[in-house]
Amino acid sequence: MTDVMEHPGKWECLTCGHEWEREAEAEVPDGPRVVKDTHGTVLNDGDCVILIKDLPLRGSSGVLKGGSKSKPIRLVDGDHEISCKIDEDVRGRDVYLVQPTCPPVNDNLMELLIMIDSCKRASAARITAVIPYYGYARQDRKDEGRTPITAKLVANLITRAGADRVLAMDLHAPQIQGFFDVPVDHLYAAPALTRYFQNQNLDPEDIVVVSPDEGSIKRAFGHSKRIGGKLAIIDKVRDNPLQTKQRNIIGGPVEGKICLMFDDMISTGGSICGAAKLVHEAGAKEIHLAATHGVLCGRAIQSIKEAPIKSLVITNTIPLPAEKKLDNIFVLSVAPLLAEAIRRIHSNQSISSMFGAGGSIH
Repeated sequence: MTDVMEHPGKWECLTCGHEWEREAEAEVPDGPRVVKDTHGTVLNDGDCVILIKDLPLRGSSGVLKGGSKSKPIRLVDGDHEISCKIDEDVRGRDVYLVQPTCPPVNDNLMELLIMIDSCKRASAARITAVIPYYGYARQDRKDEGRTPITAKLVANLITRAGADRVLAMDLHAPQIQGFFDVPVDHLYAAPALTRYFQNQNLDPEDIVVVSPDEGSIKRAFGHSKRIGGKLAIIDKVRDNPLQTKQRNIIGGPVEGKICLMFDDMISTGGSICGAAKLVHEAGAKEIHLAATHGVLCGRAIQSIKEAPIKSLVITNTIPLPAEKKLDNIFVLSVAPLLAEAIRRIHSNQSISSMFGAGGSIH
């Protein structure tokens, strides 16, 4: 767990010694004080408490409350049972539990439920589950007989555990918001991904935004409006639940162009890497992939190595282990976006206005 020590004019991470200027903090009228550093850390004080578990065990950096030497959450795995102790007074306070339910999904989900219950029994005034990546999101419907809708089951578990609100990012299916019986604030990583490619100084005349399948057309269209360029769609058929085949390219053309492909997540990488190969065979000059959630399970890394792509851009909603890091994989931080959303929720301000008048970026 990362401890934080306060010094005049700066903060210091007691784990790695990293220092950052306190000018990074922003005073919020009638609200919490939120601090963001280069770790992607969210720090605060006042009547708003942000608690994040001991993430170094999962290959990421821990985060703690600013100006405090305590460890807000201690998770102990003894006899294969998880025990939780919150070393912070949360009675009557607005608590935000940051926990992506990424692999190992069941462990992280159980930890989240236990932390919610701990805060509830400690008399927290309000508990918000901040879930950058929502596990089981793809099991959102019955596509054949005798199968569960696990995304709904997980929503029930989080609600019954005691969460008063959920803050999520780029849910695999937007209708998952309706699975919860508590308010859900849905964030989008699209602005961060769009900004990255805009900073690459690409000529809009050379860009073609490619939708890797029919389900991503709306997302691709939104990116093409902001970045520029034409739109193309990959015609994909699914042979079985694990294998897909890309057949045709609709729109474009992609020959001699810089192709950008966006998706909400990359799991095994089969679909988007297959789409990249098809576009490459059609004469694309460069191919860049981008996704909010880099699940990267199974043969994903091998597929990315073999794919004819120049780069893969993902966000840090899921920690990227060292063994999965490649020279052409770039990770963007969504910590500022989460921090701003937490500030607005605590201050009773609009979340949808972060993404324009309509509240959607697609």
